[in-house]
Amino acid sequence: MSDPSPAVVETSRRKAEAPKRSRNSAKTKASILAAARVEFADRGFEGARVDAIAERAGANKRLLYHYFGNKEELYRAVLLDAYQEIRKGERALSLDQYDPVQAMDRLVRFTFRHFLANPWFPRLLGTENIENARFLKTLPDIKALHSPLVGQIAAIIERGAASGVFRRDVDPVQLYISVAALGFFYVSNTATLSVIFERDLTSVNMVQEREAHAVQMVLDFLQTKPGA
Repeated sequence: MSDPSPAVVETSRRKAEAPKRSRNSAKTKASILAAARVEFADRGFEGARVDAIAERAGANKRLLYHYFGNKEELYRAVLLDAYQEIRKGERALSLDQYDPVQAMDRLVRFTFRHFLANPWFPRLLGTENIENARFLKTLPDIKALHSPLVGQIAAIIERGAASGVFRRDVDPVQLYISVAALGFFYVSNTATLSVIFERDLTSVNMVQEREAHAVQMVLDFLQTKPGA
């Protein structure tokens, strides 16, 4: 039996290397995205440096430009990834499997804990608000990401109203803004509030108290009043 030709050997080699390249590419892009998330959250869009992102990611700056194009496109990718991450977590809650009170309890707790576990997220949103949402406006998928959440909250309210435990006259968008605000403000202002009120708001007891407080506020607002 004759040995394979050089061309056949080269083709086999390339096929063997392709999955490895693909894995390395995905890993490099993920590293760049994670590094950019930190840089943009810490320094804002204007203050963030591509060199610093590449160094933090342990990647060649040319690869950064190859995968993401430029600083603006990288920032858009970070912003979209941040929203996709929280929406993915919300979907995983499977809220339709719980009664309305339990479902809302889970949503409030998840939202609070997401901000708490990812303090970069409020900072990134703060950066985008400073930019007057000019990058967010250019993301074609952003409305599609939020529509299912609004629909899910509306369904919880409707189920709660049908069973007589929730008011029916609640705007799901307004409700979610309130849910997010209860966690967002606490996490983004922990340092200043701790000084002002002379309490360590990062302590386990204070965090647990705040989470329970947020849940109770939302449920108190939603629940029907006697005789209503």
